[in-house]
Amino acid sequence: MTLQAGFAEVDITPPLGTNKIGWLKLLVIDSIHDPLYARAAVIESPAGRVGFIALDTLSVRWSTVRAIRERITRELNFPGEAVMVGATHNHGGPAVATIGESPRDEKYLADLVDKCVLAFGRAIKASVPARVAMGSGFEFNISFNRRVITRNGVVRTHGTFTDPASLCLEGPIDPEVAVLAAKSLDGRPLGAIVNFTCHPTHLGGDGTCTAGWPGVYADEMKKRGWPVPLLLQGAAGEIATADPASGKSISMEEMGAVLAADAQKIIDATPFREALDRIGSGQRTVQLPYRQASDEEIKGTLKGAQRFVDPAIYDRGMPMLLERIRTRKIQPAEVQAIFLGERAYVSIPAEYFVGPGLRIKEEARPAHALIVGYANGMVGYVPSAEAFQRGGYETTFAMSSRLAPEAANILSDAAIDLVKRGV
Repeated sequence: MTLQAGFAEVDITPPLGTNKIGWLKLLVIDSIHDPLYARAAVIESPAGRVGFIALDTLSVRWSTVRAIRERITRELNFPGEAVMVGATHNHGGPAVATIGESPRDEKYLADLVDKCVLAFGRAIKASVPARVAMGSGFEFNISFNRRVITRNGVVRTHGTFTDPASLCLEGPIDPEVAVLAAKSLDGRPLGAIVNFTCHPTHLGGDGTCTAGWPGVYADEMKKRGWPVPLLLQGAAGEIATADPASGKSISMEEMGAVLAADAQKIIDATPFREALDRIGSGQRTVQLPYRQASDEEIKGTLKGAQRFVDPAIYDRGMPMLLERIRTRKIQPAEVQAIFLGERAYVSIPAEYFVGPGLRIKEEARPAHALIVGYANGMVGYVPSAEAFQRGGYETTFAMSSRLAPEAANILSDAAIDLVKRGV
């Protein structure tokens, strides 16, 4: 069946003075290092229509996703439920949600919805008959598991092996670099979609606005002739650019350059095809239980608790968190799968741990599953159930980590079933 593909991007750089997000404390953007973008891709054939929107932001709220989808359906005559909206998890961008003591910017969010719909509409208009290449490779040198188990049985997030109490890393990384590239029938590059797993935290702790390494990756891909390069973040809950073993931290420039070089190498080795036997999407909403926190968890004194930046920020936010849990009881979360040939792009609306993400990849076979974290909403950190036994930053009770240990398996069970059923 004849394929069509279209790509587009729109600048979403916030104005100076906008609140910044990703470091718990209140920060204000006072300089622009590089621009932020909303990038859109549309892939369709007579078999179905699907789309992606990738944002250079920390996260995307469910209400924002819903507004984008509703307008795409109404204004662009495209099935909004077949669109996956994800964030790169960039820590150098505007306050698209309230995290710690940085309140979300409502005006920016309204503008963001407008620009996402604009980008998606431009991608539809740019859609032409196309060939696609879908290939994967592996990169082991730019992402690292940041959780270090110590001899007293707790985890230190961003621990190092200069500490004699350090024992080993808690878990793996996800080294897969998964690429989808599209060209027009006359060979003109249209765009590329790369899925990779690692936190982008560079320049997060000051007033600088930056897209981080996903922005560098995009610039490097453009130099290689790919005009619209999307980055779909993976299950990067505990995956970072700092290597606990060597103490080396990969710069955003090196990170982006290596990933773009990997992507181009994969594209060069992968045949382009004019048809996919399957294009479609499906979703499922699950109900995730909140954690029933002990007094020690509430006070941050539980063994293994690790509060970053300023412990007082956690204390000040605790009454609001406890009231949320008391009144809401459960947290809804959407799991979506977009099917393209043998691939299934699976959205998880969380800072999902790599282990549960790898479980989905393994158990969803024969589909080639790929995890898109920070997509279609945000419920905070979702560590593996086992991680709660050792603590660490990601499991420490806070607004950013409020769900019960069983949440990871609820999400992965739903994702695996969704992919295997294909609905």
